[in-house]
Amino acid sequence: MIGATLSRWTLSYFACAIAFLLGAEALMALGFGYPGAAQRSPETLVLVHCVAIGWLSLLMCGALFQFVPVLVAKPIHSNALPLPALLSIVAGLVALIAGFLQLAGDLPPNSTTFVVASALLGIGFVLVLWNLGRTLATAWPLNISARFVAVGLASVAATVTFGIVFTLGFAGLAQTPFLIDLRAHGLPLHIIAGLGGWLTFTAIGVSHRLLAMFMLSPELDGASTRWTFHLGTLALAVVVVGGVVAIAFGGGVDAVLAIAGVAGLASLALYARDVLHLYRKRVRPVIELNSRMAAVALEHLAAAVLLTVACAALGLLDRFAGALVFLVGFGWLSGLGLAKLYKIVAFVTWLECYGPVLGKTPTPRVQDLVVEPRARKWFWLYFAAVDVATLCLVAELPLAFRAAAAVLWIATAAIAVELVRTRRLVNVNAALRLPTGARQPRLLFTFVAS
Repeated sequence: MIGATLSRWTLSYFACAIAFLLGAEALMALGFGYPGAAQRSPETLVLVHCVAIGWLSLLMCGALFQFVPVLVAKPIHSNALPLPALLSIVAGLVALIAGFLQLAGDLPPNSTTFVVASALLGIGFVLVLWNLGRTLATAWPLNISARFVAVGLASVAATVTFGIVFTLGFAGLAQTPFLIDLRAHGLPLHIIAGLGGWLTFTAIGVSHRLLAMFMLSPELDGASTRWTFHLGTLALAVVVVGGVVAIAFGGGVDAVLAIAGVAGLASLALYARDVLHLYRKRVRPVIELNSRMAAVALEHLAAAVLLTVACAALGLLDRFAGALVFLVGFGWLSGLGLAKLYKIVAFVTWLECYGPVLGKTPTPRVQDLVVEPRARKWFWLYFAAVDVATLCLVAELPLAFRAAAAVLWIATAAIAVELVRTRRLVNVNAALRLPTGARQPRLLFTFVAS
């Protein structure tokens, strides 16, 4: 049973994800891409896809391979498919980055690079969708958290499809009138399907269960949660389906985005209500660091939503779009990801190492694998750097932004070191570290997955 609860390659996804995050932060600190370059420049596209695919999507895929079986109480369809999926996505992202660097003139031009990138990324995400989709299908009808994940998977399918259309356009292919119009007007659909559907909506579903689990709060399955799901699904359907239809008939997407925005705001408001309920009804009086930092990430989501509404009302959305996307990407999604990663790595390591000997010998607690006071300062430094960097983008201070990005890199690297220390059992008392029957976990995969 213990083996069936662990995903063999989840730690590999996490390691690759953190490497891409650190790489993107280093590039920002060096002045590569926005704000030193235009928002749609090839250099900025390198940064955006390192974060969106390399960091956030790999993090989400790794987490889902671990927690979808938990959400539906069924084993993962295949423990073999995640590795080729990971290799395909990473290789596809490397090819995509090479293509952008060719557009920037940093590499010799080669029209096949974008075709290769499209094929590899498509194959990788199809493997992810097949594996997780088959796992969800065995548990039909789905519980509410799993339904969020299902819609998130549909959103990543749409996101990747839009991305392939754009990528083939860079290669000089896909030149039908409809696809040309889609490339001209479909970027907001691509961004919303990715950040809003795949990453945020999936995070909402998973966080419902993880926050309840880690804070000992009652499970959410009431009317508020169901309406969060329905309104969010409606918003995403309007964006993806309505947006494509509007473009196909030669119209703009502004009305579509406005309608979807109303439903999306209502969904996020209900999600905020549910999260407050979880924190207020928790049994655990003193919550762990991961839950406290998740609350900070949620506050950044609230701030991003309010600022987006204000900018839209004042007609300033285009001017501050870069700062808002940065706040969503680093304050909300990355902040939540790092917070939950801190707990997930400890939990998976504890389950792998000490699960087989529970009840047979004294073992440490999950919390004994981490040192929260030491990690706390790095999380606070991370969020402080995000806030300063966002203000620098608003104030158009590129040099100050680079300094803030350097601090962001330091904080992220320190959190990554904490994760490695957890995985290597460095923080565990020597007398309890490796009892008879337990073995030292490896950094990049688990021993006991079925």
